[in-house]
Parts: sequence; C-alpha cells; structure tokens
Amino acid sequence: MSRICKDGFDEECIKEQREVYGIAYTQNILSGRWKYLILWFLKSTERRYSEIKAFLGDISQGSLTKQLRELETDGLINRKVFPEVPPRVEYSLTSKGEEFIPIIDLMEEFGKKFGEQVD
Repeated sequence: MSRICKDGFDEECIKEQREVYGIAYTQNILSGRWKYLILWFLKSTERRYSEIKAFLGDISQGSLTKQLRELETDGLINRKVFPEVPPRVEYSLTSKGEEFIPIIDLMEEFGKKFGEQVD
C-alpha cells in the first residue's frame, strides 16, 4: 500500500487500493492519540476548549490544539469563536462527525467487553 502524505491519498493509490481505501482513510483522519476521546466527549453537546482540556487531563495545550485543528480540517468538528473579551471558543460535531459516533460507540462496547481480559 502507498504511503499516506499529509494531504491524504493520491488518485493512483485510491484506484489501486480500493478494497482497503475506506479503512485507510478513516485511520488517516483519526490518527492521533486523543481524537477518538475528543469526538466521544463532543457527542452529546458542544464543549469549550477548557472543558476538553480538563476531560483529557494530561494532554499538552499544543497537542490538544493540533488534534482539534486536524479534526476541524477533516470536517469532523466545528469551531465557533464568540466575539467576547476574553474570547470564548466552542467545539461541536459536524454531521460528518456525528456519523462517526456509532463507530466510537462500538469501540466503547468492544473495550468494555474485552479490555480487561488477559490472554
């Protein structure tokens, strides 16, 4: 399989790897340690940056900002800036992000079922 660059897949890769492209695309846009948890946390309501930071705990400000920007660029979350002093920013799921939530829910169920089992 072709390597994925920062801009995604090239047309040749998509054509040649059609049977696994969907999986690779999903993996590519959700690569990042915190993205799944951010999406899960946003599934019920919009959240402020500080709420997301507090929920994730030990994530650095730089890492959180990077993950949020990537999720926004990939169309999974919205970022709304309110013209206040100090500025207030809220994040919410887009319709594309909402469509991903059943996958997050399945991951949660799988983890609950098998996460504590020792092979």
